Amino acid sequence: MNDRHACPTGPVRVGIVGASGYSGEELVRLLMSHPSAELVAVTSRQYAGQTLAQVFPRFASHPRARALRFSEPDTERLAQQVQLVFLALPHGVAVEFAVPLLQRGVRVIDLSADFRLREAAVYAEFYGHQHAAPEWLGRAVYGLPERYRIALPSARLVAVPGCYPTSILIPLLPLLEAGLIRPEGMIANSLSGVSGAGRKAEVDYLFVECNESMRPYGVPKHRHLSEIEQELSLAAQTKVTLQFTPHLIPVNRGILTTLYLTPLAPVTDAASAAACHEAVGACYESAYGREAFVRLLTGKVLPDTKNVVGTNCLELGWRTDPRTGRLLVMSAIDNLVKGASGQAVQCCNLLCGFPETAGLS
Repeated sequence: MNDRHACPTGPVRVGIVGASGYSGEELVRLLMSHPSAELVAVTSRQYAGQTLAQVFPRFASHPRARALRFSEPDTERLAQQVQLVFLALPHGVAVEFAVPLLQRGVRVIDLSADFRLREAAVYAEFYGHQHAAPEWLGRAVYGLPERYRIALPSARLVAVPGCYPTSILIPLLPLLEAGLIRPEGMIANSLSGVSGAGRKAEVDYLFVECNESMRPYGVPKHRHLSEIEQELSLAAQTKVTLQFTPHLIPVNRGILTTLYLTPLAPVTDAASAAACHEAVGACYESAYGREAFVRLLTGKVLPDTKNVVGTNCLELGWRTDPRTGRLLVMSAIDNLVKGASGQAVQCCNLLCGFPETAGLS
């Protein structure tokens, strides 16, 4: 890669393509206060020419927001301005910007699903069209730092996981690798705030349609299943099929996921339930005890979205049920931070050699 675009030890020049959406707005918030990143470019066809302060009045007190203007997205111009770019674009659109930027030596962190999968056929099955750059699928690093921290610093292209996958994979991966649960018969039930659908004007997401209402959607084959099953299968070293039901709930942001799992060692009474609970706790402590953004809950406390909204943290709790023989694992995240923009900044920190918590504390 051209040295001109290598991330230095000092401030790195970054840009956001698609900065006007919910994830883009969160990226703006995080990057403007980042100690080692300089936000030099934001693009939006809708708001081209307007300042960040005009489009997002919440940032008006920040000097950078009063000076930096949205521009039309132009890969050649961006390549001259930035060393690293965040793509906060819809699926199928991000690839159109990622490849030209990569070819010009810019490192890319993509928040869409365009590079999360390793097989083009799986992408076509779940997203309904052929992948425009299948040669890049095997070159992208899946941007789950707790899983791929060693691979991220050398990555040119990072595919940030979806919000639902983040809430499911962090709890499940260590349990599968440790052989504590059976890989078959797993069930994931997730509840998400409305911002997960993105900033768009559609009837289903109007206030009067969502308020005082809860509903499932994407049943039985939500598109996030593709990356979830890909990563679970790699951890289990066998093909994994997950039963996944997402729900829309009337809150702005946050995801609460409950996983219904079968322990490998049968849970039939209080003693075996306690042993299972202890084994799971030890497994999580080994995997995440030193992680800055995974909060292991003990005692009677269970995950709660109010504790993670606005943060890059995932809360993780678990219970065993001798009556059903099940292990219940629960997680909570902010879908726009740990489920999108915060995780993207966490990956950026690893790419650039910054402290992993920089801009995220």
